Amino acid sequence: MGIDRAGAANVDVPATKPAREATELIRDTTSELIYHHSRRVYFFGSLQGRNRGLSFDPELLYIAAMFHDVGLGDTFRDSGRRFEVDGADEARRFLRAHGIPEDSVRRVWTAIALHTTPGIPEFMEPEVALVTAGVEYDVLGIGYDAIPEADRAEIVALHPRPDFKHGILQAFHDGIRRKPETTFGNVKADVLEHFEPDFQRGDFVRTILESPWKE
Repeated sequence: MGIDRAGAANVDVPATKPAREATELIRDTTSELIYHHSRRVYFFGSLQGRNRGLSFDPELLYIAAMFHDVGLGDTFRDSGRRFEVDGADEARRFLRAHGIPEDSVRRVWTAIALHTTPGIPEFMEPEVALVTAGVEYDVLGIGYDAIPEADRAEIVALHPRPDFKHGILQAFHDGIRRKPETTFGNVKADVLEHFEPDFQRGDFVRTILESPWKE
């Protein structure tokens, strides 16, 4: 089965050149854990799109899913930026190199940048909403029963998740531990608090009260 034809649960991977090259790139430059997770995000996101009656561009959803955790890699660990932004920027460079229209590039960038910001993506374009839906399904189990057991099993058989819970937490920790300031106001502060005994999370209320404003 060619990498551009692999599918599960009646969801096909787009057979376009950008999708094929995205598959090869992510497979060759990330860990097995991130590669399989990214593919599952596409499959689960696509099924959630069907459940919600959303019309989406499979190629854009696929590329966004494949790049969504690229920013956790070694290359970006001293960037000083949120890993989501690093991944979004890499996807933007990739898409522009393939001549993808700017509105499509924007949707992919936004989908990746917001995929750990709950409560917002679901109200945006389908590709943005469904990357987050796929991530929330695979990582957090949100909406677990919305996808039939047989479909879920088929996807996991194609892209296994051995000890995934601990593995993805370790990947998060490795990707952000050298830039703890990027966790202020987002869910990754929980990761550093779990792994780093001396980590002090930013406090929004204290930041306001201790600002240089007099009142």
